[in-house]
Amino acid sequence: FLPERSNLVGVQHILLVLSGKGGVGKSTISTELALSLRHSGKKVGILDVDLCGPSIPRMFRVQENSVHQCDSGWVPVFVDQDKSISLMSIGFLLEKPDDAVVWRGPKKNALIKQFVADVAWGDLDFLIVDTPPGTSDEHISTVEALRPYKLLGAILVTTPQAVSVGDVRRELTFCRKMGLRVLGIVENMSGFVCPHCLECTNIFSKGGGEELAKHAGVPFLGCVPLDPQLSQSLEEGRDFIQEFPKSSAFPALAHIAQQILDGTLQRSS
Repeated sequence: FLPERSNLVGVQHILLVLSGKGGVGKSTISTELALSLRHSGKKVGILDVDLCGPSIPRMFRVQENSVHQCDSGWVPVFVDQDKSISLMSIGFLLEKPDDAVVWRGPKKNALIKQFVADVAWGDLDFLIVDTPPGTSDEHISTVEALRPYKLLGAILVTTPQAVSVGDVRRELTFCRKMGLRVLGIVENMSGFVCPHCLECTNIFSKGGGEELAKHAGVPFLGCVPLDPQLSQSLEEGRDFIQEFPKSSAFPALAHIAQQILDGTLQRSS
């Protein structure tokens, strides 16, 4: 059953970025994936359903923007002149940026449903959904609200250590229970690239994500290194969008984006 006038009618593919664990860089991967897909000429939206920690607006330096209403609902915030990346986040709805969202489940779930139904995305190649850590309320609401659109796939983000991989293993179980197709696993913070000599050092361990993918029988999409220069451009509010293609993480992310594009093409043919 699809609602008669759906705001997601023009959206070709929906990607959920998941991880059972906090601090593995879901928002960073969502952001960088959006930029990589945009580099491939795609139109991308990011829906930030991390209601208690909405960091997407800040990553794109649009945290001062607010959301306007149009006939078909909320107009998302556009990041660039040619409107190739659009964002929706609770961050745009808070009166003050430091306001905490102290809500029980039902109120969160109602907002997620509203985000899915009432944002006028227009035509998008990809809608990337950045989720909070865990496998509970917000995740169930998001999957249930998006399920009628059948375009759904999940990307799981882990860091290399065993503790992180263990938490992401639970997320895989969540995907199976929810009948959500896993497009693959990304190992983030996989080594640190020295800004001076460009040598890559494995600060944590290595290969946890790949092993988990093998064990679970899902594709391993690749390793994304920590690039301190990229992190710094985000922290200092420099033009992260311009600096992103020069980063050492870019080739890895471009490769991941290409695999997602290849996979979605195969499925739609």
